[in-house]
Amino acid sequence: MKNTTLCYLQRDDCYLMLHRTKKKNDENEGKWIGVGGKIEEGESPDECVCREVLEETGLTMTRWQYRGVVTFVSDCWEGEYMHLFTSDAFDGTLISCDEGELAWIPREQLPRLPQWEGDRIFLSLLEQNTPFFSLKLCYEGDHLTKALLNGKPIA
Repeated sequence: MKNTTLCYLQRDDCYLMLHRTKKKNDENEGKWIGVGGKIEEGESPDECVCREVLEETGLTMTRWQYRGVVTFVSDCWEGEYMHLFTSDAFDGTLISCDEGELAWIPREQLPRLPQWEGDRIFLSLLEQNTPFFSLKLCYEGDHLTKALLNGKPIA
């Protein structure tokens, strides 16, 4: 299982989203996701998310919140523990990302974008300000087959 981070940067009523269009053999190709990446040896989730946000966006987070852990199980991709963050304070100027196009998307428009089914679940949990959570998402191909929140099935 790989360990990764994902962060949703918030500005006004928008999230900074990455439309994954540039990376070869990308499991997220064509989807809109937050910003993040793989945790390197010796790195904590907090250190990783700060590094990844800076590398992919040019922004330095000055405040962030660790919101939960998402476990991905797939019949197509390597399993993953994703450490989920949000940030509402950062400095710097947005740069071009080599993995896709960055855009500030109003929150109410997110459901209309191509996303993983499970991403919609954890975005909803973030919107509801759910306390720190554990979410397990099981996929067959692109189809979500099971979702467990803190060990209990959710619709």
